[in-house]
Amino acid sequence: MTVFDPRQRHTLAGRITIGLYRIGQAINHLLRQRGEARRLSPAQIQALLFLKYARPGVRTIGGLAARLGTTYATASGVADALEHKQLARRQPLPTDRRTVTLTLTEMGETECRELEDVLDTIEAAIADLTPTDQEALLRATQAIVRRLQEAGLVQVYEMCWGCQFFRPYAHPDDPAGPHHCAFVDAPLPEAQTYLECPDFLPRGPE
Repeated sequence: MTVFDPRQRHTLAGRITIGLYRIGQAINHLLRQRGEARRLSPAQIQALLFLKYARPGVRTIGGLAARLGTTYATASGVADALEHKQLARRQPLPTDRRTVTLTLTEMGETECRELEDVLDTIEAAIADLTPTDQEALLRATQAIVRRLQEAGLVQVYEMCWGCQFFRPYAHPDDPAGPHHCAFVDAPLPEAQTYLECPDFLPRGPE
C-alpha cells in the first residue's frame, strides 16, 4: 500500500498502522503543548528526559543525536539551547577529556520533575485496557520497535535485543521464558524484553 489514505487501508495491519499514527500525533501534541507552557521545544523536552534517565556512558552529544534520531549538529544545537537556559552543561569525561558529556543542572533537574508526567494521558488510556490486552499490546509494540530498530529507523540504547547479556530463544521449548538474560542468569519472557534497562551493555561487533 503506497497511498497514505486511511480510507484505503482495509487490512487489519493497515488499520493498526493508522491507529499508531494517531497515537504518535497525540504524543507530539502533548510534547508541543507542554513545551509551549515551559518554553521548551519537543526536542529539548526529550533531551532533558534523556539526560535524566540515560546511562552515564551515553550522555553525550552523539548519544543525544541517536536518541533524537537526528544529526550530531542538530543535537549539539539542542544542547546549546539547554545550556543557554541553564538547564544542562557540558563537562569533559574525567577519564578521557576528549569526550564531552552532558549533565543536568539543578534547574534542569527541577524542570525534569515538571515534565515527567507529560505522557500520563497516554498511559491512562492504556491503563483502561484489560490486563490481558495490555500484555498483548506490550508484546506487539516491543516486536514492532524491534523490527523498526533492525531497519535502522529507531535507536534504542537500552533495548534487550541489542544487549550483550541477551540470549534470544535460548529456551525454545519454554513459551513462558523463551529468552535468557545472562546478567541475572534467568529465563526472560518475551513481555519482559525491555525497551529501557539500567543493566544494558551494548553488544559488540559480530
